[in-house]
Amino acid sequence: MEALDKLDRQILRNLQSEGRATYDEIAATVGLSPSAVLRRVKRLEAAGVIDRYVALVKPEAVGLGLTAYINVQLEKRAESAKRTPMDLFRASVQAWPEVVECSALTGEMDFLLRLVVADMAAYSRFMMDTLLKHPSVQDCRTSFVMERVKSTTAVPLG
Repeated sequence: MEALDKLDRQILRNLQSEGRATYDEIAATVGLSPSAVLRRVKRLEAAGVIDRYVALVKPEAVGLGLTAYINVQLEKRAESAKRTPMDLFRASVQAWPEVVECSALTGEMDFLLRLVVADMAAYSRFMMDTLLKHPSVQDCRTSFVMERVKSTTAVPLG
């Protein structure tokens, strides 16, 4: 896709702050007609700039009061030559609903997981029954969120 212009960025900022805004509402803030906004949004969707639309749910509002960040270090050698420990882990983490984010890292640890669970008992069950039983996992270090200082899904658009 060609570079985003000023109007594309304004439209994206609007959608990031209020994903249910109408084309009429966005048009009023960016100075275009609703049909021009619609064309631009469709182009941004087709180009993959807009990935998808979601509802953001507050974890605490649905009984998920504990957030943990877990650094995971994997074994470096695979027992079977078919799949590497990283491949095995990447595939497994997709099926763990408690893990809401997983990033591969540089440095000493291989992955960072963001885990959202009800309480310490649920965290302990996940660790003992799932993560620590995974054949690729060598070491884990956990930090618990005491306070969410900033939380956004919006990317900076300049």
